[in-house]
Amino acid sequence: MAVTLRNPDGLPKPDFYHQVAVATGSRLVFVAGQLASGPDGALVGVGELAAQVEQCYLNLGTALADAGATFADVVKLTVYVADPRPDQMPQFFEGISRAAERLGVTPQAPLTGIFVAGLADPDALVEIEATAVVD
Repeated sequence: MAVTLRNPDGLPKPDFYHQVAVATGSRLVFVAGQLASGPDGALVGVGELAAQVEQCYLNLGTALADAGATFADVVKLTVYVADPRPDQMPQFFEGISRAAERLGVTPQAPLTGIFVAGLADPDALVEIEATAVVD
């Protein structure tokens, strides 16, 4: 499968994602929104956005691997952030950086951030879902 990530001229060039993903492949993989739950189901990093973002990405990595995919196959991420505050963006990017280092990847697929009033777990600060394309 080939995913080409692009930042077209005329659009901003973000540090942590690309504006466009062009994918070729024959199988779509949709990963449900992942909370920052560990293998035991307990929420990781209560009150810490960076820790929760990191765990969400680790969970996505596990789900993608189970489907025979990797972050290189991801064409779209959707991030839901509960109770957003302006000071949270550095914590969000810190969580992505920590997860990328642990996973040995550079997740840069197009990303949409949506602010929500709350998530399924009242202590959850973030939930992330992914769409991938594989051969």
